[in-house]
Amino acid sequence: MEGLTVFTEMLAAEVLKTTPTKNKAALREAKRGILDYLASALAGREDAGVLKLLHAIEAEGGHPVAALIGQNKRANRRQAALVNGFMGHALDYDDVHSDVRGHPSSVILPALFALAAGREISGKQFLDTYIIGVEVMARLGQAFGTISYLQGWHNTSLLGGVSATFAGARLLGFTVAETQNAVGIAASQAAGLRVQFGTEMKPLHAGLAAQQAVQSIELTQQGFLGSAAALDTTSGYLAAYGGQEISEATRKALLENWGDSWRIATPGLWFKLFPFCSAALHGADAARQLAKLQLPVENIANIAIIFPPDGDAALIHKHPVTGEQGRFSIEYVVALALLGQAYTLEKFEAKAISDQAQQLMKVMSRKYDVHHLPDSQAIPKGRFTIIRIAMADGTVHTREVSVPIGSPGMPLTDAELEAKWQDAAPDKNNLEKVPATIRVLEKSSLNDLMALL
Repeated sequence: MEGLTVFTEMLAAEVLKTTPTKNKAALREAKRGILDYLASALAGREDAGVLKLLHAIEAEGGHPVAALIGQNKRANRRQAALVNGFMGHALDYDDVHSDVRGHPSSVILPALFALAAGREISGKQFLDTYIIGVEVMARLGQAFGTISYLQGWHNTSLLGGVSATFAGARLLGFTVAETQNAVGIAASQAAGLRVQFGTEMKPLHAGLAAQQAVQSIELTQQGFLGSAAALDTTSGYLAAYGGQEISEATRKALLENWGDSWRIATPGLWFKLFPFCSAALHGADAARQLAKLQLPVENIANIAIIFPPDGDAALIHKHPVTGEQGRFSIEYVVALALLGQAYTLEKFEAKAISDQAQQLMKVMSRKYDVHHLPDSQAIPKGRFTIIRIAMADGTVHTREVSVPIGSPGMPLTDAELEAKWQDAAPDKNNLEKVPATIRVLEKSSLNDLMALL
């Protein structure tokens, strides 16, 4: 539409002029998001993929300026963004956002930490840019809709690099023109396929997106030129990946009511208690309720797992072989609960799934109900999972969940988030120091936090 192909410039202007920390709800959720990311990253610090990346960057070398979280090492900015992004997403333990349909913090925060390294950045400045990064990623998710995801793109990386670049430009005080240029460079690096779910490539998507943001910022600082209108026109980022025309609806999704509220708080981030895909959280809660009945699994005739159409799109493994694949399998998640096994980190490692779980998964099937109306507060809207267990004697047990634990409709408490941090923290001397520093981050320097990590 004529007059609408200026999204890159207009969005850059909004990003650079707003101060979201004035909003108390956004400020609070940003602090919670930082703590949750750090807990998730530290929980994954010894993942096999992290060790492989550490070996790779040691072989590559470079100027060590940015901290590798929990590793007592430094690397160059791009390397740090890559490793810290991978580490945050390694266990699929990190936050998600329903508008993004992906993981914002494990892209945005590693990019910002890397860019902030060696610079004097205030805590308030850092919090502002993080909130803005989540805002851009959520708005891009709405602008794209469901098409790109259902076509096979992984939104964490498809949207994350561009969003982190907007945030990084704000962090370093770029002009509108410099921001447009950096975003143009980042948009040409967007990628990530959902077929990689259940492999080490899936969390690498987060690391690569964070690295792309840092690279796009650094290339712009060197005067490297890209398109200033990457989000615009029929050959731009939105049209090419979203498969739809640039329209008034696109403009509204990206620009309307900017700053009236912040997506980090409304609808808000999801924080996880368990290390698997958020699309399985509804089913996990339903399965845990059914597990309380202590049904003898040998007497189960069949188990139906019911979703709305495409409600299980991210759960690509119906017959997982390893716990790593099981992070993206509703069958495995349900089997663990019914077998009375906790959702511990080791259950989702790259090890063979038990014979008992394999046998139970054989009686499961997925079904889809287009007519079922979930709870009006369902998160995301219209989402539900129903688990229906038919026993050999003809009795049937059913549970439905539309608002899972950890979602904005049933959020984790601050105490639960701090417990997640305490479980993951390698340095027990900092158990209280890190949460305490984050609580007052807007009044201090970012270096106060980084020194603890």
